[in-house]
Amino acid sequence: MNKGSIKHVLWLVAGLGLLILAVGCDASVASGEVKSDKERLEVTATEEETAELVAGNSAFAFDLYQRLKGKDSNLFYSPYSISMALAMTYAGARSGTEAEMADTLHFEQPQPLLHPTFNALDTTLNTYGQGDDDFQLNVANAIWGQEGYEFLPEFLDLLAEQYGAGLRTLDFGEDPEGAAEIINNWVSDKTEGKIEDLISPGLLNSSVRLVLTNAIYFNGKWLFQFEEDVTHDEPFTLLDGSQETVRMMSQTEPFLYTEGDGYQAVSLPYQGAPISMLFILPAEGRFTEIEETFSTELLDEIERGFATQMVELSVPKFTFESEFNLSETLAEMGMPSAFSGEADFSGMTGARDLFISDVVHKAFVAVDEEGTEAAAATAVIMAEMAAAPIEDKVIMKLDRPFLFLIRDNETGTVLFAGRLVNPDS
Repeated sequence: MNKGSIKHVLWLVAGLGLLILAVGCDASVASGEVKSDKERLEVTATEEETAELVAGNSAFAFDLYQRLKGKDSNLFYSPYSISMALAMTYAGARSGTEAEMADTLHFEQPQPLLHPTFNALDTTLNTYGQGDDDFQLNVANAIWGQEGYEFLPEFLDLLAEQYGAGLRTLDFGEDPEGAAEIINNWVSDKTEGKIEDLISPGLLNSSVRLVLTNAIYFNGKWLFQFEEDVTHDEPFTLLDGSQETVRMMSQTEPFLYTEGDGYQAVSLPYQGAPISMLFILPAEGRFTEIEETFSTELLDEIERGFATQMVELSVPKFTFESEFNLSETLAEMGMPSAFSGEADFSGMTGARDLFISDVVHKAFVAVDEEGTEAAAATAVIMAEMAAAPIEDKVIMKLDRPFLFLIRDNETGTVLFAGRLVNPDS
């Protein structure tokens, strides 16, 4: 990573991860409430440890993008949310399931190092924008467990110490709607109402034993804001050559900018933290070609080429949501046992009675003249085995499909990734 360039840019992010775990009705039950009394540890990670974690997370982010991209639809998701949510699930994985998840998620570090490094990275993100009215980045974790159900103390302690996720008891069997409402309210509160009703009716039932939630919310103002009276209607050319009218924002300011073979790239900084939004505009007729190379290698190439340049920039205002089930995708990417009767999550309960039945992800993003707001949610549902499984001015106008990232420039963490192919979709 070009750290000198990275520190000049600032970027947004919001993400939210949710995991739901279930077991059979014949599981052992402990009397009373089960919880960990451990406090979250204050840990640090070396630059090399953080870089290794971030590199793995970024590799997974771009692997997932290539799987999720459609032919003609918008896309937005939070790879950071998904990675953290699955990291908490990974804490209970063992044997072949653990190996498959590590390979698919690019978790290169052993578990005793991985979780503290996630903790240190999460702590760093939480320090951004404290006391700054122009920047907001909130990260929170919580665990919701079935009343009276017994979990391994070491599993609960790890999540408490490394993710700050303490256990709160609910009764998923007797009052699934009430439990869903409590979790949904927590999610909504942590994301400023941008992720609503994440737990849909019927998702919680008598087999559910644990719900782990990770919520991230971001709201940042541009360092160089667009003037509203300059925004006007302009055509946006879709992939099929047709056009839609959009509200196009414009400004001319010094930004980190570069050009490569078939693309332009610019980084828009936010106020108050080393967070920025990276726009990548493929040349006309080369969107598919550039999208196929969307990877850590392309990101490194862009960073190496960045230089401060006066840019006459045009960006469409846009707001949209994405939602998809990642179960089949993750299985195809290399972790099929986690979704089958071969799953081994014995690190959670001491028995091999859990497997992942569904992984659902939702994300929201809004970009306007003032800045950016984003949030995301991931639900990992686990069920019992018996269930079915400056000198020169350049012009860059985003008036055609483009790619974009939201990332932390200090660590290189890719928090969000997406593409816009139809602003009115």
